[in-house]
Amino acid sequence: MTVSSSSATPASWYRDSIAVELDPTPPLEGDVRTDVCVIGAGVTGCSTALHLAERGYRVVLLEALTVGHGASGRSGGQILPGLGTDIGTVEKALGRSAARDIWEMSREAVRLTADLVERHEIPCDLAWGYLHAAVKPRHVHELRQWQESMARDYDYTSMEWREGEELRQHVVTDAYPAALWESEGGHLHPLNYTLGLARAAQRAGVSLHQYSPVVDIDYSDPATVTTERGRVIADHVVLATNAYGDRLVPKMSGRIMRAANYMIATEPMSEAQASQVLPRNDALSDANFVLDYYRLSADRRLIYGGQVSYDGNPPRDLDQRIDGKIRRLFPVLDDIDIQYRWGGDVAITLNRAPDFGRLAPNIYYAQGYSGHGMALAGMAGKLLAETISGQSERFDIFAAMPHRTFPGGRWLRTPLLVLATTFYKLRDRL
Repeated sequence: MTVSSSSATPASWYRDSIAVELDPTPPLEGDVRTDVCVIGAGVTGCSTALHLAERGYRVVLLEALTVGHGASGRSGGQILPGLGTDIGTVEKALGRSAARDIWEMSREAVRLTADLVERHEIPCDLAWGYLHAAVKPRHVHELRQWQESMARDYDYTSMEWREGEELRQHVVTDAYPAALWESEGGHLHPLNYTLGLARAAQRAGVSLHQYSPVVDIDYSDPATVTTERGRVIADHVVLATNAYGDRLVPKMSGRIMRAANYMIATEPMSEAQASQVLPRNDALSDANFVLDYYRLSADRRLIYGGQVSYDGNPPRDLDQRIDGKIRRLFPVLDDIDIQYRWGGDVAITLNRAPDFGRLAPNIYYAQGYSGHGMALAGMAGKLLAETISGQSERFDIFAAMPHRTFPGGRWLRTPLLVLATTFYKLRDRL
């Protein structure tokens, strides 16, 4: 496999394939009075702003850098029902009824994504089909049990068993003994999707300001949000900063951990090569704890992600690890150039369930999607808009999920998490 020089390649293929143009987004200057101030222009923030504007609210949307700068514009782009944790985790904490409600809202999140793409004509290459792939025999047993329990307990029958030649019709490799194919899952270009939401929000009347980092929040009523060059006085504030809000709200920092994931994009493949990788254009994730995931872009690049780091430093031999995995999965790609390499941070919670809630009666937040946020973050925006409009029942089902801070305090939190992850990495090899 030929590898392009990292110093000569742009940071992200997504940035080089933008298809959405925003109206001007100048930095915030001076004082502004509004109904709602949303902080963070990822999927959560853009969806919140859009849904509020459609309900008639005046909304100011602040972004420290650029729209989609975080995970929303760097991810694998997978659109899936469910959470970053098994729905059984929710059931143990909240009971079967609430868990069923959350599961159905996660399915609604996928439908909402498709509706937003269609309604706002977002050019993000949305495609359907997703594989949960077993890597070893115990995964086969676990996937079978999961399929049966979801059908029995949650009336979810959109996953079909695949193995042998039937599986090779979806992914052409001998690496997986079996997989579940999910018709309700899919994938898209995450940055174009996020930019499309921002453009739709602008057209609905939202004032969007890029390069406007927030430096302080006064938790009054109305609240005051201060940036480097201006202030927003708002009746309500929504924190949609996810992995990037720890300095802004220090008391929340222990509830999430930033985890870096790493991705590559190959050069475009021929149709014949693509047919020997993912012939039906499905997305795929394997069943390991530290999982790998991939899909094809619209121009037939392999977009591949995996590995993890909690300390801000890339794993040792990162490039060689990813290149070796791709080579073992798909020998047909041995001579394909890797043209892009990039990384990005996601926010994980201790139980891998999303963390929604309030910091004050008029200050709301949604964070901690734990790598499963492309669809759910859009739904979070809809729920936040419902809540600010006085209909908080659905938001409060999520907000009832108990969350603990990561153990170890400021200095030991990361080493302890690295140690725990090392255990799961070793388990992945068994």
